[in-house]
Amino acid sequence: MRKVVSRDGTTIAYEKAGEGPPIVLLNGSFRDHTIFDALVPELTPHCTTYVYDRRGRGESGDCPEYAVAREIEDLEAVIQEAGGSAVVFAGSSGANLAVEAALAGVPITRLALHEPCYRVDGYPKPPWNVAKTLRVLMEEDRRTEAVEYFLGSFLGLTPDTVAEWRKGPIWAVSEANAHTLAYDLAICGDCSVPAGRLAGCTTQTLVLNSDNTSAWLRAAAQATAAALPNARSLELPGSWHRISMDVLGRTLAEFATA
Repeated sequence: MRKVVSRDGTTIAYEKAGEGPPIVLLNGSFRDHTIFDALVPELTPHCTTYVYDRRGRGESGDCPEYAVAREIEDLEAVIQEAGGSAVVFAGSSGANLAVEAALAGVPITRLALHEPCYRVDGYPKPPWNVAKTLRVLMEEDRRTEAVEYFLGSFLGLTPDTVAEWRKGPIWAVSEANAHTLAYDLAICGDCSVPAGRLAGCTTQTLVLNSDNTSAWLRAAAQATAAALPNARSLELPGSWHRISMDVLGRTLAEFATA
């Protein structure tokens, strides 16, 4: 992987592929750049893709004291590698991070968000002590329990669904990156839609959700689009917190090259 040094000296690993206008892909909780392995080939005939390992994951470095501002600087460093400005596609808690980056003035030409991790009124918020509980689990190196707790208490998955996830091929990656769940919690804050602040983000934005996602994720996507002054929402075929890859690829390619 290629490397770029973020403002605080942390090395961020990224990959570049394709030709055309640059688009940076930003993942959410647990994952590293490989989550986009199936999406990149859909985009590279139309765009130059940049995928990177967020700090603390994969081949990227980290620092002792986490701050959301450092992750914003990481994204900006990758965008500088892409020529100084770029379209950004971000999903889940990564979408929350991308919004914060746009509000901070990072040169994002267009922004595509997939189901940001906000909670609108009428949907239960995560437990007030979720961050403390995760911290204790990680201090005791109970990574499996930390992942299970986050999936259940923060994302609202049922025990049966979590048990199915444990059988899947990406569970090992989830456990390896469990220490970064605290970063995503910091990014999401109290999970409220920051409507007042979003009103100040004029970046052209596309907010996506799948037609088979959770009600709270659909509501969060719609509320985000409503709060942003230059946004539109779009529902696409998919499953829980996931859009069919070929449809997503076509949609993002159109958005990035229009």
